[in-house]
Amino acid sequence: MNAKKRKKSKTHSDAIGAKKVAALVVDFEELSPSEESERLHLERLVERSFYTAGKALQRLRDLRLYRNTHRSFDAYVKERFGYGKNNANMKILASSVVDELEKVTTNGGLILPTSERQVRPLTVLEPEQQRMAWREAVELAGGGVPPSRVVKDIVQRIRERSPVPNPFRVGEVCQIIVKDNPELRGKGGCWCIVRSVDNFSCTVDTFDSEYNLRPEHLKSREFTDFECDRMKELGARMNDLFEKEELEEVALGILNKLARIERSYLTDLEEKLLVLLEKQYKLR
Repeated sequence: MNAKKRKKSKTHSDAIGAKKVAALVVDFEELSPSEESERLHLERLVERSFYTAGKALQRLRDLRLYRNTHRSFDAYVKERFGYGKNNANMKILASSVVDELEKVTTNGGLILPTSERQVRPLTVLEPEQQRMAWREAVELAGGGVPPSRVVKDIVQRIRERSPVPNPFRVGEVCQIIVKDNPELRGKGGCWCIVRSVDNFSCTVDTFDSEYNLRPEHLKSREFTDFECDRMKELGARMNDLFEKEELEEVALGILNKLARIERSYLTDLEEKLLVLLEKQYKLR
């Protein structure tokens, strides 16, 4: 009798367990073709939030849609979005990298980056190297989105395999070469001062901004140390003027003209105009 009761109890327990397992089974519903398309579209928006931000910033910059309230793009993004001096330009550059990676994902079925941190290490590479590095990173991640440290390690290995000597030095005066860098639009022919140098890029200062550039975007003016020091002083004077909030368009136009001189000195007229601006804005 007791044995029968135990058997009955076990059978009852098994039934309860089966119900619990059944409760965990989810009946998935099929999506219609339009729903599937919508899902893919929305997922891509989520994945590319930093990408869409970069593209929007690029359009704001290129069309100068900030010009009714701000004198420069840097000042605009700092006040409007709280971005640091180079943050907006990095987002723009990262979105350009994603454009290159799409060529891999379209043909090779790879996924796109989901964060700006994954893309940043790639910005120092040439387009072909960017695509190669991303493909390798995805493979190491088992076909998923690789963490930024994996991308960074692969980029470092690529750069070590094909080092390009950096010919520039700190304090040198160089001319900016736009080439294929959308970040440099409107800066072609401007002179800049090299502030820091690493193996594959230079940080340079113009009178109104700073940039991190690869060697192919710079050309040395071949000035002497004395001439470089003189240009550095000129750049500081121009930057002091640029930082004045009430600077008028005419004054900004004069600064932009001075930013393209190809010699290491100002003519008498140029010096008089600069001094006039400094007096007008109470810097003298």
